[in-house]
This record gives sequence, C-alpha cells and structure tokens, in this order.
Amino acid sequence: MPNRNDIADQIIIALRRVIRAVDLHSRTLVQSHGLTGPQALILKALPVNPLPVSELAGRVSLSVATVTDILNRLEQRGLITRERDAQDRRRVLVGATPDGLALQQSSPPLLQERFVQSLNALQDWEQTMLLASLQRLGAMMGAENIDASPVLSSGSLRATAEALEEVLEPLESEGENEGRL
Repeated sequence: MPNRNDIADQIIIALRRVIRAVDLHSRTLVQSHGLTGPQALILKALPVNPLPVSELAGRVSLSVATVTDILNRLEQRGLITRERDAQDRRRVLVGATPDGLALQQSSPPLLQERFVQSLNALQDWEQTMLLASLQRLGAMMGAENIDASPVLSSGSLRATAEALEEVLEPLESEGENEGRL
C-alpha cells in the first residue's frame, strides 16, 4: 500500500497535468487562431442572427461586464459587430462578421467541449464522485470562494484582490509554519 506522501505526490502530479493541459490548449488556441479561450467561447456561442449581449452572457455563463470586455477585443479585430436594437434602443445586439463566422468554423473544439463529451460517457455515480472530489480539492486549496466560470482556459482570468488574499494568506501562514511556501 502506498504511503501518504506517495499519494500526495500522485495527486499533485495529476493536478499539475490538468493545469498543464489547460495551459497548453490555451497557448495552442492563441498561436493557431489568435483567440483566447474566452474569446473562442464567445465567438462559438454567437448564432447567425445577432442577439443581445445579456443573452450571450447567459449562454456562456459569464457576467455581462466580462462579455463586454471580450467583445471589445473581438470588435477591434473585426470579428463581431454591435448595434442598437431597433425595437429597444437600450439593448445592444452582437453578431459575428464574415471573418468571425469563418474563424468560428475553423477554430478547434474548446477544451471543455472535449471534457464534457468524456464526462457524459461516465456513469452518473462516477460523475458525482468526480464532482465531490474536485469540490473537496478546491476547498483544501482555499479556492471555494474564487469566482469561476465554466471555461477551461488560462491567461486573463479575473480574480478580485479579496479572493486572492483569501487563498494566499493561509498558504503563506502554512509556509511560515513549515519553513517553506
């Protein structure tokens, strides 16, 4: 039977592999298509007909502010257009340009799409076990209060200063107590 240190090492290695897979996929997407994970998510979520920004935000489970930020970058690149709704001038409609539609079609599947496909192949009890284990891992790492969206991407992820402090303070305390960080 492996000892506790061996198990801890194997868990950390598995976690590190997941982090690396997300990072490598994100880098590949940027290098091959010039898109970040969140930008690709937004672009892929755009239907042929324009829709309100708030509806788009709901589709991708991101805040309107975050989606607006991403749309600014996509608009600068000529991949989307924004216009006021003719029936309700308060609403802004967003749609993909021909270049945006072409990129939408040529970009590879998002990492979470592949993950969800594999996850759906598992039995319900296996999915529940994975969820419980990952939630416990998040709690063990002090990450349960960090806001996250269902986007597997590295890079420009936002975290509030308070959320970062909540995670870093316990780690710094443990490091001081153990003589390492």
